[in-house]
Amino acid sequence: MSEIVYRRALLKLGGESLADENAGFGIDQDAIKNIAEEILAAHGLGVEFAIVIGGGNIFRGATASALGMERVTADHMGMLATVINALALQHALESVGLPTRVQTAIEIHQVAEAYVRRRAIRHLEKGRIVIFAAGTGNPYFTTDTAASLRAMEINADIIFKATKVDGVYTSDPMTDKDAVKYEHLTYLDVLKKGLKVMDSTSVSLCMDNKLPMVIFNVREKGSIKRALMGEKIGTSVGVEL
Repeated sequence: MSEIVYRRALLKLGGESLADENAGFGIDQDAIKNIAEEILAAHGLGVEFAIVIGGGNIFRGATASALGMERVTADHMGMLATVINALALQHALESVGLPTRVQTAIEIHQVAEAYVRRRAIRHLEKGRIVIFAAGTGNPYFTTDTAASLRAMEINADIIFKATKVDGVYTSDPMTDKDAVKYEHLTYLDVLKKGLKVMDSTSVSLCMDNKLPMVIFNVREKGSIKRALMGEKIGTSVGVEL
């Protein structure tokens, strides 16, 4: 039987992954249930698991800013959207029997713990899944950057970036039938080509700390478990092969 190759992993979930596949907004019960079941199967391997959740299915700060709202206010609203998603995901995970904690980068004592690095690591060591919400707690920083930062703070072995497609392509495969999938990219490839894997700040953080990433389709059954066992799925990003 294959063995896991990662001891501790961080999963970056976009808010859209919790929405209906066609609508792209709101929280869809079937979508969130499927993600919970995928995480349950992966957690059963004995891997310590943390999650950073986005909020784009509810509110996107950068979009609101482009429409004229003050950027700081818009980003704070986006942080609150990630807290809503984190609580929804927590409920879904606990409904399938997984012990879970939500930690937020902005203090909301009544609904979640404040982020404390040592406490987060202790939760992971006890087998709990930790969901990090509210990004980094600072405006102008995306939840992608929060994922890279939290992954390094908790000493994760890898970041799994969940998307709607099975990897990174030369162009949008949804609209371009000639788009070609990349099997492996270096950090510099991503930055030089301007590929929309994660934002440039998060990629630079991973590059500086040699933290690998795998980008894959979270809606594909068994994908998280397969990735944890080292199977080649999606697109890997890291140092030169």
